[in-house]
Amino acid sequence: MAESRTKKEQLAPRRLFDAANLERRGRLGETGGMTPTGTSTGLSIVIPTLNEAERLPATLAALSTPGGADRSAPDIVVSDGGSRDATAALAREAGARVVTGAKGRGAQLAAGAAAASGDWLLFLHADTRPGPGWRAVADAFMADPANRQRAGYGRFRLADPDRRARRLEARVAWRCRRFGLPYGDQGLLIGRDLYRALGGYRALPLFEDVDLVRRIGRHRLAPLDIDAVTGAERFLRAGYHRRSARNLGLLALYLMGVPPAWLARLY
Repeated sequence: MAESRTKKEQLAPRRLFDAANLERRGRLGETGGMTPTGTSTGLSIVIPTLNEAERLPATLAALSTPGGADRSAPDIVVSDGGSRDATAALAREAGARVVTGAKGRGAQLAAGAAAASGDWLLFLHADTRPGPGWRAVADAFMADPANRQRAGYGRFRLADPDRRARRLEARVAWRCRRFGLPYGDQGLLIGRDLYRALGGYRALPLFEDVDLVRRIGRHRLAPLDIDAVTGAERFLRAGYHRRSARNLGLLALYLMGVPPAWLARLY
């Protein structure tokens, strides 16, 4: 009977991780970032950029946390790949640290993680804004010692009222549930120790996000009750159907073993 219950628990779908449930269960302390066990929740946010002066300020504004003794401000690291606009200056003005290096999202994410100081790392795209209440949910996730061996991701949302955006969001949610493949524009919250043990981000020109989450494994990925709101410009330019079809085709080729360097030419 005990073995049967264990199997059922393993097969049961994971519940959405949210701060309200944890508060009711007494796991989230008054600080919002510590449990009685004293687990550290120092957080660094890593954002790769390349000429993102128009979109980065909104993301940095969404990450700002009210001051006070109840919650420490996160360490924000902007990993720039050689922007020629005001990206770096705007990041510094907002209080972020800026590191510069080789162009390429995988390499930039790895460089940002290496420069980060937190025990936990939240990776975000420059045009992805976490929704209201994100910090409480992140703190609750980090405060649970069991999540040291798990990673959390946000709920994909597009900043577009079009019904096609809602249909795409539903398809992304299904992909995450069925295959455990959240993309980088959903954010990724992971402990530094687990990140290092997995080898971190690789310097791939494309699908560096899929490469990492596949190493994490679907059973160690947890959906967080956080909206990850991303700009819809690329879908509006190429068209929702065309862009989605191309992304799906590239993903299929990648999973079949086609080198990312070749796929990057088609992206």
